[in-house]
Amino acid sequence: MFDARKYRPIPAPKFPQRTWPERTLAKPPIWCSVDLRDGNQALVEPMGQERKLRMFEKLVAVCFKEIEVGFPAASQTDFDFVRLLVDERRIPADVTIQVLTQAREGLIKRTLESLRGTRRAIVHLYNSTNPAQRKIVFGMSRKQVRDLAVQGTTWVHEAAATMPDTDIVLEYSPESFSMTELDFAVEVVDAVVETWNPGQQRKMIVNLPSTVESSTPNVYADQVEWMGTHIARRSDVVLSVHTHNDRGCAVAAAELAMLAGAERVEGTLFGNGERTGNADVVTVALNLYAQGVVPGLDFSDLPSLVETFETCNQMPVPARQPYAGELVFTAFSGSHQDAIAKGLAVRGRDNATLWEVPYLPVDPADVGRTYEPLIRINSQSGKSGVSFVLEHVHGYRVPKELAVELSRAVQDAADGSGKELAPGAILQIFEQAYLESDGRRALMDYDVQHPSPDHCHLRASMRDGGTTVTVEGVGKGALEAFMHAMEAQIGSALSVADYSEHALGVGNDAEAVAYVKLQTSDGKHAWGAGRDRDIVTASLRAVVRAINRLG
Repeated sequence: MFDARKYRPIPAPKFPQRTWPERTLAKPPIWCSVDLRDGNQALVEPMGQERKLRMFEKLVAVCFKEIEVGFPAASQTDFDFVRLLVDERRIPADVTIQVLTQAREGLIKRTLESLRGTRRAIVHLYNSTNPAQRKIVFGMSRKQVRDLAVQGTTWVHEAAATMPDTDIVLEYSPESFSMTELDFAVEVVDAVVETWNPGQQRKMIVNLPSTVESSTPNVYADQVEWMGTHIARRSDVVLSVHTHNDRGCAVAAAELAMLAGAERVEGTLFGNGERTGNADVVTVALNLYAQGVVPGLDFSDLPSLVETFETCNQMPVPARQPYAGELVFTAFSGSHQDAIAKGLAVRGRDNATLWEVPYLPVDPADVGRTYEPLIRINSQSGKSGVSFVLEHVHGYRVPKELAVELSRAVQDAADGSGKELAPGAILQIFEQAYLESDGRRALMDYDVQHPSPDHCHLRASMRDGGTTVTVEGVGKGALEAFMHAMEAQIGSALSVADYSEHALGVGNDAEAVAYVKLQTSDGKHAWGAGRDRDIVTASLRAVVRAINRLG
């Protein structure tokens, strides 16, 4: 049995002055990728230089302007990587690298040494401030924790003074901020800000991490807004957040924190990170995009980003990962397929500028995806899905009633296999049932004469079982004449209950497809389809196929 008495909730701040619930996100934050530190330290096999460099270059390519590249004082690999970026001049002029360090003098000196020669860098200084860390890990009082933060800031300032050609920006994190008493958190932050002494033209970064996510996102947003209204020199700092996903709410917490005044967001591609991970920057950015806000990051080729992520991190992006997963733009449900197909049809017909396609929050093409895999077929699918696949993959625009009939055969096949049916399998079911001449009768050749504009004489050679027969008929056109000829052959009256045709492809050599629904005098009906470069031939073949299916 669970014993919930051993846990206690993080108390929500008493903050009736909160304003974030009424706000709307209208611009993107400053983005900082921490893939090369938070993401990398969470890997079973951390990245070596080659994979680190590939990841760094991809982060630059998608327009991150701030990138945390490592913890150079804690790892020779990280130190060497920072030096590689600096010495080989691989840092673009508009990109600032960030390095992480604890508030220890030796680590700070080593950290700053790794940056020597770079134009601009963020030194991310942190120490733990929450009660559990103070009591259990460090055995420190509040004053000792605050003094350590101030001392660390002084050490960064002193080391930075030895590097006059490098613009050092200080970022300070009261680690486990979201579990720290707010009055103490602001006391430590104010002490650090006063020691660093930033200005509006030379701001420092105050980062408020939910190092272990421990409350609902609204509580975290209250904490962030409370800090934003209580920091003494608020105009001299950039307020940043760094959310973790222990409760599955890192994206929501980051979004609400932005509403609460956060100007900067740290996170990783697809949320990679220790335990359950960090805020998924791709999701946060594309959530903004789906609300009409240009996110400032270029995720127009998500498949390429996924490939880089999987190669560098040696871990897969889940199939249901928001926006990027293989299946997120795929519908199996019949009702979803129908709505998507109709939405795309209306959009194509009306040339609409506003994206309004049911079940698709963004246009898959905007993130480098294609329409082909949108609709996939299994036992849960319906006629719209079958129609979509036949049209968008194979070019057949089957009539609605025929699609209903065909979908039953497709569903039977899916039920029988218990698996998804590939587009090729769906095409095979359609062609075998409605297109191929594998029945008793087949059209071999025909000749059409037009004695007058409204009079047609047709003579056709047919295979009927094991023999060849000749049939003749007259009508206003070739199709009517052939129908009369076949009525005489089978001894039953026929009528065309439905007919449609279209080109299969484009160009002078494109084939035509005809669909015919025939009905007998006793109410029986059947569909047939025909395909040929000549539309008359395609129509006659469709009639023969329908007659074969009548029995």
